[in-house]
Amino acid sequence: MEFGLFVQGYVPEARSKVDPEAEHKALLEETQYVIQADKSGFKYAWASEHHFLEEYSHLSANEVFLGYLAAATERIHLGSGIFNPLAPVNHPVKVAEKVTMLDHLSKGRFEFGTGRGAGSHEILGFLPGITDMNHTKEIWEETIAEFPKMFLQEEYEGFQGKHWSLPPRKIFPKPYGKAHPAMWYAAGSPSSYAMAAKKGLGVLGFSVQKVSDMEWVLEQYKTAIQEAKAIGAFVNDNVMVTSTAICAETHEKAVEIAVNANMNRFQSLVFRYHDTFPRPEAIPQWPETLPEYNAEIIELLIAEELLICGDPSEVRAQCKRWEQAGADQLSFGLPTGVSYEDTMTTIKLIGEHVIPHIDTDPVHRTTRFRQAAAA
Repeated sequence: MEFGLFVQGYVPEARSKVDPEAEHKALLEETQYVIQADKSGFKYAWASEHHFLEEYSHLSANEVFLGYLAAATERIHLGSGIFNPLAPVNHPVKVAEKVTMLDHLSKGRFEFGTGRGAGSHEILGFLPGITDMNHTKEIWEETIAEFPKMFLQEEYEGFQGKHWSLPPRKIFPKPYGKAHPAMWYAAGSPSSYAMAAKKGLGVLGFSVQKVSDMEWVLEQYKTAIQEAKAIGAFVNDNVMVTSTAICAETHEKAVEIAVNANMNRFQSLVFRYHDTFPRPEAIPQWPETLPEYNAEIIELLIAEELLICGDPSEVRAQCKRWEQAGADQLSFGLPTGVSYEDTMTTIKLIGEHVIPHIDTDPVHRTTRFRQAAAA
């Protein structure tokens, strides 16, 4: 199992109220998390594309963020988590150009993740008046298979669709080397995993909550991908899942950090904006938020495998549970209210004590797929 980091420009109210530079500092700190993750042996870093989501995500122009990191890192793969390819949000040709430009700047380290937006607040900003959020699926389905053609055809044959069109044109730059960056889809429901698998896409599993949720969903994916009709140059047989991680020198310190991180607000914001996700009964309707977490609640979250938290040996054992469940990649959503210093400690300790015991392959999984397709 490989390891990644997921950043999204989290600027909680508690921080912005006391620091007028909170947004600026948060964005720059998150570049440092990725740079440290590169040094610490993480293989992937994913950057969100969100719009209008106060507190939850201020990382909107992620291609700029990733372009900076392409020069600031050496080995880590940099992924769009996501680029939104819906024509009313970003014209598909412009998305293709961003992908291949980042592929060059990173020298083949870019991962192309797509999706359809966070929920009604974001989607309705670009598609006002629609009443069914599934409308975005139609646009995405119309578009996704065109990207490999734009990447690989000497002159793109053009497209005439319901939602966008383009006459034949030569699209530059072409990918770095042969084939193209691995393609992924941000899945919000179990059926989306199987759909992505049938197209040969990897899955960015941002909606997976606990290990037990992973096992049966992964089984669906792995079954479906055996009969994949890849839309791209290769099948990206890959499932990434996200979890929150806090690692400290002692269990007690890790729990203390978790208690003081205001994670209840972050979790409430998830369901405030991702209103297309099934909302558990325990999550109140915004603006009501979950009650503040105490040590007892944190211990319960750890026991229920909803939170990775503890000393290095405990975190290693918790990560191994995800590996046993079949995850191809485990990415940590950082930060969720944890201080800069404690977040950096988590990254360093995981890099030193966890990753070397689980990820023993020096080559990225997606690199192997791409190299095989280019052979």
